[in-house]
Amino acid sequence: MIENFPFSQTVAPLLEWFQKNARTLPWRESPTPYRVWVSEIMLQQTRVEAVKPYFERFIQALPDIPSLAECEEERLLKLWEGLGYYNRVRNMQAAAQTLVKEYGGKLPADYEELLKLKGIGHYTAGAIASIAYGIPVPAVDGNVFRVITRVSADDSDIMKQSFRTKAEQVLQEVIPKNSASPFNQALMELGATVCLPNGAPQCRKCPWEDFCQAAKQDLWTKIPVKSKAKPRKIEEKTVFIIQDEEKIVLRKRPSRGLLAGMYEFPNTCGHLSEKEALRWLKEQNLSPIRIQKLEPAKHIFSHVEWHMTGYVIRVDELSDQKGNMMFVERAESEERYPIPAAFGAYTKYMKIRLGNEKFSDD
Repeated sequence: MIENFPFSQTVAPLLEWFQKNARTLPWRESPTPYRVWVSEIMLQQTRVEAVKPYFERFIQALPDIPSLAECEEERLLKLWEGLGYYNRVRNMQAAAQTLVKEYGGKLPADYEELLKLKGIGHYTAGAIASIAYGIPVPAVDGNVFRVITRVSADDSDIMKQSFRTKAEQVLQEVIPKNSASPFNQALMELGATVCLPNGAPQCRKCPWEDFCQAAKQDLWTKIPVKSKAKPRKIEEKTVFIIQDEEKIVLRKRPSRGLLAGMYEFPNTCGHLSEKEALRWLKEQNLSPIRIQKLEPAKHIFSHVEWHMTGYVIRVDELSDQKGNMMFVERAESEERYPIPAAFGAYTKYMKIRLGNEKFSDD
């Protein structure tokens, strides 16, 4: 159990290992509070390599808290396009607006004050406080849970709040007062690059190999223990890629709920046959001249899965807006309108790209 394990022995070898093995990452080059904050929010459930170009574009476009606070929402969502979990960037903007009004446009060098900001929980507050300000408080994420439960062979359920609180208490006791930043980053790095989330841990490269209990007892496949989430709800959808020679059809999602305020391809519930699809299009006052069935696609959200089928619809001419549908130029849609990655499987039929794809060389 973590409370009985002598964690003090982990500190020195961990810091020595990190000094030699720390990856070069853009947010580490100049770990200002704002850069740490942006990177940590982006890194939630997204791979480091995918985040790098997003981070650099975001910081270039919005270099400080006031610029984030003032950014127009569609531009903000476009900068975030492809990262998913769009409420995170909305919460960042709300927090930035609070910081401008109440904190002089700066993140406070105070763990408890950071927790008061919208979208900042214990982990993010700990990361900002320790990495940017050197305050000795823990920052416990999934990587940290994995390494501390394995080294101590603790089979507690890491999803329980009681365990998370216990983990923070244990680390608070050993975090070095003058090395809080490298200590917390080293724990994260160890979990990301050695004690891996998927696949076998690289124990021979681990600074804790000599005293890791999971390694000694061959328990890495059983630890950490994580209770299963409830099954996701399955939703079937038919997606319509409607276009003429120059324009495509988008519509804006409601301001609340899943993917709020984003732009999407017109879609409807259920998997429609071609005959049903044509009837739906006529109900939208559209006159198709060609229809092509597309391959099925799936997108997974945290609590729901979309199982999609699609049709490319060619119409003679898109001129006037119909209902909540917008007729926009292809290039304009790629540059201006934030389209969620949930529809990424079908954007190729419109010759537009989302997120990082827009900036690839090919």
